[in-house]
Amino acid sequence: MQNIQGTIDHLKTHQKYPTTKADLVAECGNLSDFSEEDKKEFAEKLPEGNYNSAEEVIKALGL
Repeated sequence: MQNIQGTIDHLKTHQKYPTTKADLVAECGNLSDFSEEDKKEFAEKLPEGNYNSAEEVIKALGL
């Protein structure tokens, strides 16, 4: 993932929790400031599940 800091910032400041992988991937797909490569990697790396905080998503992604 090339835009790691942008991903972390978005998860911490713009994402609403609790959320699911499906919701995160759908929202990620609508963001114009992330490359298609980063969007694809995000969708592939994030395990299925429910997330209650940015920290849970960041940990699940290994960031």
